Amino acid sequence: MEISTFNAFKSRNYRLFFIGQSVSLLGTWMQKTAVSWIVYTLTHSKLMLGVTLFATMFPSFLFSFLGGVASDRYSRYKLLLLTQVASMVQALMLTVLVFFKHYTVWEILALSVVLGIINAFDVPARQSLVYEMVPLKDLPNALALNSSMANLSRLIGPGIAGIVIEKFGNDICFGLNSLSFLAVIISLLLMKLPRFISRPQTKNVLGQVKDGLVYIRRTPEIAFVLAMLALMSIFVLPFSTLIPVYAKDIFHGTASTFGVIDSIIGLGAFSGAIFLASLKPGISLRTVLAVNTFVFGAGLLLFSHAGSYPLALVFAAIAAFGMMSQFTVSNTLIQTTVDPSMRGRVFSIYAMVIFGLQPLGGLLIGFVSQHIGVQNTVLTEGLIAMLIGFLHIRFLKRNSIKKRKEGVPSLEKQPDEVALIA
Repeated sequence: MEISTFNAFKSRNYRLFFIGQSVSLLGTWMQKTAVSWIVYTLTHSKLMLGVTLFATMFPSFLFSFLGGVASDRYSRYKLLLLTQVASMVQALMLTVLVFFKHYTVWEILALSVVLGIINAFDVPARQSLVYEMVPLKDLPNALALNSSMANLSRLIGPGIAGIVIEKFGNDICFGLNSLSFLAVIISLLLMKLPRFISRPQTKNVLGQVKDGLVYIRRTPEIAFVLAMLALMSIFVLPFSTLIPVYAKDIFHGTASTFGVIDSIIGLGAFSGAIFLASLKPGISLRTVLAVNTFVFGAGLLLFSHAGSYPLALVFAAIAAFGMMSQFTVSNTLIQTTVDPSMRGRVFSIYAMVIFGLQPLGGLLIGFVSQHIGVQNTVLTEGLIAMLIGFLHIRFLKRNSIKKRKEGVPSLEKQPDEVALIA
């Protein structure tokens, strides 16, 4: 079946959104790479890499419920515009701090906390706003393009950051990121979206948060996906916090080595996104998620003790290919199941699981690696990913048996437009 890869670009609003976000995400990955490199260079501590992830992401855990309610209550367009301006200010503060070279690791971490708070409001608004930019028939294509854009940025950004850090310094990385937000802000200002109509609210913020949690508990298909993502976020996904150790200590490299490994992970994830976008209509996305969880685990197992740098890059790409499904297929299954009135709140919890539990996992992985070694830690993460893959298989079998007993067609066969989302 021929897939129209760029249908969403027919929408002027989406074209603007895509261009602005592409530029901004490049800057974001450059800043992320520079922050990790600065912290590890200053401290030479694997645990501090986990603390860095914690400082950036845990505030999203704390405030994501508020971000979801804000996305359902207020104009998502204005909310997103506000978060972009705030993110630009945060990047400028980092630039000034590093430029004058009078900074400590705790000042870097404090500004990372600020960014985490901003992201708690940014993610639900960003995820939900795409629905207002394209016709419903082009929505799957828009989500696929978003995924490809994010992974291309991960592919290119760290590599550019490694070169910029070596040639010009960390402050230039932060400065370029601050400038990149101008692209998003300008693209948002050029958009023409339907006028926002506020709805009367019958419940306070806490009441709306409670409604979102009750809705998830009563929707097993969403609850299971979020539960598996939570396990991944705590025990497996934080493997990325140990990449600077592989670059600097195991492969005896420089900032460029770190950038290359991170870019290869981006390449694997991008390949995974293209694979998901190419799936034929009717294929079971839950099966794809289960299989790719095993691929993720196998990649980590092979990468963990790889003695050859080129082979390690290959195994990192394999792991990232499988990792892609954890985000993309899970996102797709939630997007196509959730009630529209609950979208902001459900995606705030989705963001909380990814951005909130990963830092806790980063602290755990950093602590464990101090005691059993970095390579054994990554090996253990691969084994845990395999176990989660078996849980997916178990859910598939139980769901299939339940549907047969009830005489209901299996939900594992997704509609054509769902199976095409990546």
